[in-house]
Amino acid sequence: MLCKADPERKGPSWYGLWIMRTVGSNGQEKILVTARMRVTQNAIRVREFKTATGVISFLIGVGFSQASIPMKNGETTSHRLVSD
Repeated sequence: MLCKADPERKGPSWYGLWIMRTVGSNGQEKILVTARMRVTQNAIRVREFKTATGVISFLIGVGFSQASIPMKNGETTSHRLVSD
């Protein structure tokens, strides 16, 4: 996960800009998630998460049991999904 803007606290919530990437066994990074809606049929946009709650909800929804979120622009965190 990559933080693209320093998050700001507004009340009990954190607002920022995060994107998800996947790293292959060869170390090559690829964008993991595309936007929910396309502007045009051929346009693919990176899905951006704008709240920490959105990041956590996504991670839990795809099977992670923990969430670590980078809180400074340019920082990254890694998650590994292990199957039983």
